Amino acid sequence: MRPQPPPQRPPIVDLAARPDLIEATARLLHESFQGRTEAWPDLESARQEVRVSLEPGKISRVMLDAAGDVIGWIGGLPHYDGRVWELHPIAVAERCRGTGHGRELVADLERLVRERGALTLWLGADDENDETSLSGVDLYADFAGCIGKVASRRPHPYGFYVKMGFRIVGVMPDANGRGRPDIYLAKRVGAWG
Repeated sequence: MRPQPPPQRPPIVDLAARPDLIEATARLLHESFQGRTEAWPDLESARQEVRVSLEPGKISRVMLDAAGDVIGWIGGLPHYDGRVWELHPIAVAERCRGTGHGRELVADLERLVRERGALTLWLGADDENDETSLSGVDLYADFAGCIGKVASRRPHPYGFYVKMGFRIVGVMPDANGRGRPDIYLAKRVGAWG
């Protein structure tokens, strides 16, 4: 019996080179976050986010399925003279979640920012829906203790990022209203020393 070749991963391409995919990317963003967050409440706000991602100096990449449809999107924003990049945003089609596509998008962004001289990749993961132990509590009462004992109450993106090697580096209490924090995660992507 012949060994089977490994499954081919979907291609990831620069969105700036494929303006025909901007509308599909905006729909993916809007649908991915609808009902989960106050961000991108309508298609026009999602379109605007996609347009902003195409500004010079930023990274905007889409993953395509075999039919050429957008099934994932990731963006990157430079900070600190390019030594630090922000992962913002990421979206994967619901039918494709849990298949490794999100990991592929993050790995692609890590490679690109590393090639541009980045040392760190960071992101914010809002907890607007009481999904972690950092939500619904007064973080100021025991900031370090709360961060040290963070746990999921329901699925929250921070768990995905921790599996990808990111670490919680901070929390902004009440970023989304009382008891609704933004969780900051970061990962070293450049060589140390």
